[in-house]
Amino acid sequence: MNYTYEHYKKSADYILSRTSIRPEIGIILGTGLGPFAQQIENPVEIPYSEIPNFLTSSAPGHAGKFILGTIEGRSVACMSGRFHFYEGYDMEQLSIPVRVLKLLGISRLVLTNAAGAVNTGYRPGDVMIISDHIKLYGGSPMRGPNVEQFGKRFFDVSDMYTAALRDIARKCAESSPIRFHEGIYMFFPGPQFETPAEIRAARVLGADAIGMSTVTEALTAAHCGLSVLAFALITNMAAGVKKGPVGGGEVEETASKVASAFSSYMKSVISRI
Repeated sequence: MNYTYEHYKKSADYILSRTSIRPEIGIILGTGLGPFAQQIENPVEIPYSEIPNFLTSSAPGHAGKFILGTIEGRSVACMSGRFHFYEGYDMEQLSIPVRVLKLLGISRLVLTNAAGAVNTGYRPGDVMIISDHIKLYGGSPMRGPNVEQFGKRFFDVSDMYTAALRDIARKCAESSPIRFHEGIYMFFPGPQFETPAEIRAARVLGADAIGMSTVTEALTAAHCGLSVLAFALITNMAAGVKKGPVGGGEVEETASKVASAFSSYMKSVISRI
């Protein structure tokens, strides 16, 4: 489908008409991390289903709504629930959320996800600050006619996960009870979990954690000229790293255990970026 600038603007104009808040920071919450939205002060909630030209979330544990308000005095637009390729969306459709956030006025984007550990030194409950990613699966959210109002046809991604924001994230981590790492995230399309052979290949390629999201959002943000900070909450060891099957219940259980500490950490980060 050929999405025009006006297609995205219609979504953003509707959201802006519902609130006086003009966000400076965008936040997209991953599986099991929805409780962070409770930290938003004076929230204005807008279900995705009410927004023209927007998408609807079908993934378990995703509330499916925009929440606009403030955190530590910073104005934010938080997406409680994201969209995935495995839900049936085209790669091009996955550009919509970040482009709408851009039109709301944000300059920085914070991404979170639930991820499986490839690095055997990680354990469930850890958090990885994403320094780079690997995406070998074909397709891009920028495929098709370029929308010049957002960015150039060919764009640089060498500092996609902004180094200056990662510096702040590391400093904030010093006072958190959570164990932090910095590493490489690898995208798999899902919805099936990865095979043990795929995980061994990912490790050889240099991946530390794997998941089914985040990368399309980061690419769109890079095209839009947004600064990006991304976190992978390690909720399970990937297939073959330990014995036994990988299941969604393990993901949500681990996320719920660290939700409070991670929310406190995120508030500290938001106040400083």
